[in-house]
Amino acid sequence: MEEESQEDQVMSEVHLGCPPGSSGPHISHFTISIPPGVGCGRLNKLFKDEQVSMHQMVWKAELLLSDFVLHKMLTSSDFDEIVSLELGAGTGLVGMLLAHVAKTVFLTDHGDEILDNCASNVDLNSEVINYQGSINVRELDWMDAWPPSTSPGNSTCHKRHSWTSSNVEEAERAALLVAADVIYSDDLTDALFCILEKLMSLGSKKVLYLALEKRYNFSLDDRDVVANGYSHFRSYLRGEEEYDNLKHGSSSCFVGKCFDLSSIPQYVREYERGNDVELWQIMYNARKPELGDSCD
Repeated sequence: MEEESQEDQVMSEVHLGCPPGSSGPHISHFTISIPPGVGCGRLNKLFKDEQVSMHQMVWKAELLLSDFVLHKMLTSSDFDEIVSLELGAGTGLVGMLLAHVAKTVFLTDHGDEILDNCASNVDLNSEVINYQGSINVRELDWMDAWPPSTSPGNSTCHKRHSWTSSNVEEAERAALLVAADVIYSDDLTDALFCILEKLMSLGSKKVLYLALEKRYNFSLDDRDVVANGYSHFRSYLRGEEEYDNLKHGSSSCFVGKCFDLSSIPQYVREYERGNDVELWQIMYNARKPELGDSCD
């Protein structure tokens, strides 16, 4: 690592960096600043992605999650040679970062336009990011049950973003799940936790790192501005102390811990975190099979 600060350019479609009045494709520039003496210099790369629609923007939550992933990669080997699955990947930025050290990365989302854009971003970065692992862009509709439908890779009906049986088997062995800016609809939150319950019950023990930005709306019932989507998300989680106080193995539930963001350096410079972004570590503790499958 050189003694001076290392800076990488991250080109992403971001509402934060779009010119005023811009409505078409635009590439915004973000600088990753790595302090002297941190890491081994393996992240000195140029990242680029394309802007197509609002669903493919990079929001604050994704940049926060990128900061976290970068910090883990720079200061530990926790993500080395792992299998990772990103839910609601959008542009694929977080997964592309992980691909520096992971064995396999699955970038999942729903809809051909979003998936094609994500795959384009991966291809666009192939010469400037030193991918150490394989990257698979795959269709995953949370409204459908896991596992997703599969088709043989050499089949004439195989679509570019379809799953193969070997993909599903490898994804179920993933130890790391990541998601950013996926908490904005109660129905989608229900679907997300349904698929998480299934995924996190399979294969190796899994951890989910989820970054979000609170969405505020005026509630007629409460006659106040409230973060309804956030409250619904929190209803799925138990705190660590609360879970420890339960009889061991008596119930299935998601256990969540919110990070102190001051412990996560900000490597991506051109955004302000503000007070409404959070990063959560979420684990799933399954009850014994004979007692059922659902959280209380």
